[in-house]
Amino acid sequence: MTEPKKILIVDDELDVIEWMTAFFEDNGYATISAVNGVEAFALAKSDKPDLVTLDISMDQESGMRALKNLQKTEETKDIPIIICTGVSPDLKRFIDRTKQLNTPAAFMEKPIDRDALLSKVKELIG
Repeated sequence: MTEPKKILIVDDELDVIEWMTAFFEDNGYATISAVNGVEAFALAKSDKPDLVTLDISMDQESGMRALKNLQKTEETKDIPIIICTGVSPDLKRFIDRTKQLNTPAAFMEKPIDRDALLSKVKELIG
């Protein structure tokens, strides 16, 4: 039997991590989690997840910095990233326009639509 695909959940709200962990595991995925960008970057490099869900507004290191680090590092640059945030849709336009970042695989606004999230995850990693 093959190993389940692994998703790194990055959010500073523990209830969001718990909800997403249960949701993804109920749908056959393995999960790991981080509460800030520093932890997320270290876990992405060491555990090689198949996908990252990334909050933007976090303490210690923002999701924007983590996004940049993930995209610019050889070991992590090909991992699809779904931004899951309560930040306004203007963030997507900002990222699309900036030359320093690649557009993430998807944007999901909180509260997250479970069906849309699962559909996007299946599209990206099966």
